Amino acid sequence: MAEFDFTEMFPLGPDTTEYRKLTSDYVSVDKIGGREVMSVQPEALTMLAEEAFMDISHLLRPAHLQQLRNILDDSEASENDRFVAYDLLKNASISAGRVLPMCQDTGTAIVMGKKGQNIFTGFDDERELARGIQNTYVNHNLRYSQLAPLSMFEEKNTGTNLPAQIELYADKGDAYKFMFVQKGGGSANKSFLFQQTKALLNPDSLEKFLDEKIRTLGTAACPPYHLSIVIGGTSAEFAMKTVKLASCKYLDNLPTQGSASGHAFRDLEWEAKILKMTQDMGIGAQFGGKYYCHDVRVIRLPRHGASVPVGIGVSCSADRQAFAKITRDGVFLEKLEADPAKYLPDIDESTLTADAVEIDLTRPMSEIRETLSQYPIKTRVSLTGPMIVARDIAHAKLKELIDAGKPLPDYIKNHPIYYAGPAKTPEGYASGSFGPTTAGRMDSYVEPLMAHGGSFVTLAKGNRSPVVREACKQHGGFYLGSVGGAAAKLALNSIKKVEVQEYPELGMEAIWRIEVEKFPAFIVVDDKGNDFFKDI
Repeated sequence: MAEFDFTEMFPLGPDTTEYRKLTSDYVSVDKIGGREVMSVQPEALTMLAEEAFMDISHLLRPAHLQQLRNILDDSEASENDRFVAYDLLKNASISAGRVLPMCQDTGTAIVMGKKGQNIFTGFDDERELARGIQNTYVNHNLRYSQLAPLSMFEEKNTGTNLPAQIELYADKGDAYKFMFVQKGGGSANKSFLFQQTKALLNPDSLEKFLDEKIRTLGTAACPPYHLSIVIGGTSAEFAMKTVKLASCKYLDNLPTQGSASGHAFRDLEWEAKILKMTQDMGIGAQFGGKYYCHDVRVIRLPRHGASVPVGIGVSCSADRQAFAKITRDGVFLEKLEADPAKYLPDIDESTLTADAVEIDLTRPMSEIRETLSQYPIKTRVSLTGPMIVARDIAHAKLKELIDAGKPLPDYIKNHPIYYAGPAKTPEGYASGSFGPTTAGRMDSYVEPLMAHGGSFVTLAKGNRSPVVREACKQHGGFYLGSVGGAAAKLALNSIKKVEVQEYPELGMEAIWRIEVEKFPAFIVVDDKGNDFFKDI
């Protein structure tokens, strides 16, 4: 009979997280049957969840901020890399004021908890965590993004950002450990599973495969990315679970070599190889350059002999996670950076914006297009004047007008269309956090709108499909890319007025009219069919 050879799937090293103590309350040590048990009251979970989601809406880890600073100090970084990195550091500094969240998409609330066997609660843990999450979203300037299905095709926003994704596990030990994650739709949508075969498991095949798949991620999820790749897995769903854990740095302390027992490990050689691959792609921090990714995690998992699942995912510029724990000493939350401004270099901001072309949006659309037509793709522009804001649901309503033989509203013809959905507006501010959404979601609407005289200039984040490129070439349109991940900075510095234009019943999905000043963007697709992303 074979020896019992058990190993944990994730044999993590010591926890090196720096924590801050929230309270000593709500925790006590009791004896049950001669055994010491730590009792946790419901208020501990509610308070911890509320604090965690407040922190990660506004603050980032020091290591992430240092990586942004490193781009500014790197002589090999492109000017576009440096512009984006500086913009993101400024955004982090504004967000740290705890009024404007760093990203307008304040995401799905995700909680993973591991409850030691000597922890006793005696209440519904999931309910109390959800209560804390709701408190954060309702009482602060965050956006509600969760839709409840009323039927297969009818949905309604829950108005609380619940339900959250809460997963609780039994574990060994005397601590209740947590990972809190705020996952926006843009980066969540860049999670991919590929069911491969043993033929992939050689250096040449794997490198070619990953080069192709990583390019298809594009920039819609706001790079520079923390890229996570998982090779193997005892099931497809476990491979994708591991992708998410790796992207949150939860698996950083794994061993760096495998063993016959089958535990997971990090492959540091492939991490370095893939990071260099991403630097050579030329995609850069959204608009060309070296910094498509900050770093790469490559996790190798055991697998069934007939299956080779490969998972790929990212954490974006809004790298929003925090670890936490409850022990007999109290309730603790990971210490995030409250002073991001110290990572900003002492440089003249005008050197980063000196080459931007000023675009006056008060001019007729024909003149705006004529001006844009004079410049090549990747040109940085600065927009001032009125824009219309419309997302998925609003575009569907505009398409209904076309299908019914009705004309498009003049505002769709006369102004650029910004794809975005704002967070709540704080008292005394002109706008809540208001960054761009993923452009590709509106690709199918571009050609019919242009054919009917509207949507000639669109503004969002990420790459677009060939359909949009051809529509711009045929109808004389443009797609401008905005810096993804700088929603707080845009709200504070560039958006001067926000008012509902139409469909107020849609909430943040309404059609809005905004006034902007020196709103930064890049020409990504022009009226000649040139597309920055075409060759990439």
